[in-house]
Amino acid sequence: MKNKTLVCLMTGLASVSTISQAADTSKYFSMEADGFKRFSVSVGALHVMPQGKAQPFKVNTAISSDPNVRYANGDIKVDTVLSNLDPSVNQKALAGALEFLGFFSGGVLGSGLSGTSQISGLTSWDNPGTGLEAEDVTTLGIISNYYFTDNISFEMKAGIPPKVDLQGKGKIYAPFSATATPQLGRLPLEFLNIQLQDNIEITDLGAHGAAASARAWTPAFEFQYHFGKTGVNKFRPYVGLGLMYAYFNEVEINPQTEKDLIVAGHMIANILKGDAGKALEKEESGTNPKVDVKASDAFAPVFTAGFTYDLNDKWFAVGSVSYAHLKNDTTITVTNAEHGELIRSKADIEINPLLVYAGVGMRF
Repeated sequence: MKNKTLVCLMTGLASVSTISQAADTSKYFSMEADGFKRFSVSVGALHVMPQGKAQPFKVNTAISSDPNVRYANGDIKVDTVLSNLDPSVNQKALAGALEFLGFFSGGVLGSGLSGTSQISGLTSWDNPGTGLEAEDVTTLGIISNYYFTDNISFEMKAGIPPKVDLQGKGKIYAPFSATATPQLGRLPLEFLNIQLQDNIEITDLGAHGAAASARAWTPAFEFQYHFGKTGVNKFRPYVGLGLMYAYFNEVEINPQTEKDLIVAGHMIANILKGDAGKALEKEESGTNPKVDVKASDAFAPVFTAGFTYDLNDKWFAVGSVSYAHLKNDTTITVTNAEHGELIRSKADIEINPLLVYAGVGMRF
């Protein structure tokens, strides 16, 4: 009996201790505060200044890199061949022969004579000096805080999602090279191989205004430490550390850049159709290339330093500077119904924004 009494007593003491600990924890979530208000909301101007630099585009196409894969040239103008001769190879005699042949053929090598080409350089290549950079933008910022104690709070930072312009840098070239083998009937004339080479300009990303734009949703969540004490210090600096989530929609590409990419899509489609000559002449392929652009989501750490200044026990002014190490990527694809994906171009976008905020808030 005594043992049972002792057990009951110990159980009761443990229960009291547990309830006491729960009460201590719940005080942080109580609507009643010890000399301070639990909630605050502020609104103000949020100016975003991206610090990142343009990162080069990498381009892939549907053209095979297999040296055994050859593409039919189709009809091709003699002048087109001459203007794309590899300047590093002495082909003067061959050029003269082509000019002589063109005099009698109306300036065109028919598909029965133009033969096939082994194409290199178009499967995949980098474009140094190109890329996209986000521009500065200002929007309405909305910040709310929940205070666990007078010094520690959890902040949610948001705003009206702004439309951000992405400025293009540099020109994208296609490093075309090929070995063209004429044929007589079905007989390849390899001793007459023609070496072709040209850097074909696809688009100038900086020539037509913003290369692209997107609506940016960038909520951020932080734990913050506020120095000083409510009712004692009107001016209270604070620091914060948290996480930003970036989501981009309504991504649009510059209309002229889109047209340039459609032309490039026709070039790839012509090669795949067996009309490589038309590709060099930038003629339409009879297909309908479509351009699509997407920006990836991203998470980033965010750091904040700021201050509040109490105007009275309810209203306050606030200012802060935040930095987020934010990077995402943009992918541009050109497709058609006949061949699927013709071109895929991808580049990282270093945003790394500084966010400057100034506003007025209320505690309750």
